[in-house]
Amino acid sequence: MKLTQLSQTTLSKIKAVRWDRIIEKHEGPETWESVFRYSDPEFMEIEGRWVLLPVESSSHANITILRTIWSENGNSVTLFLKDTTYDDDPFFSGFLAVCDRLVGEDFYLAVVYHEWFVIDNALTAKTQTEL
Repeated sequence: MKLTQLSQTTLSKIKAVRWDRIIEKHEGPETWESVFRYSDPEFMEIEGRWVLLPVESSSHANITILRTIWSENGNSVTLFLKDTTYDDDPFFSGFLAVCDRLVGEDFYLAVVYHEWFVIDNALTAKTQTEL
């Protein structure tokens, strides 16, 4: 799926959606309209579903999905991801995204996108077995 395939009505719906961010000490609500104005996002296919994140399409090759948590009703997904576009230190390259399916559409749109310290999976597994 490509943004260029969407109707103007759908693009207008996307642009009106507000999303929350904490990135590089900048925080607060943004609109998707500003994402389109200042960057070049594009859909990513994640587990067979289309997701739009507020990241440059050129960064997709540097993004690794670490964990996905789909809601029971299939209308939202929480993603833990690593983006090494600007920093190759895995500890500082993590992000958390919460994405909702846009009403009447067949794709997901980020409504939360925050920095997240990548936590070592071995440590997480050990902690879970100790509980």
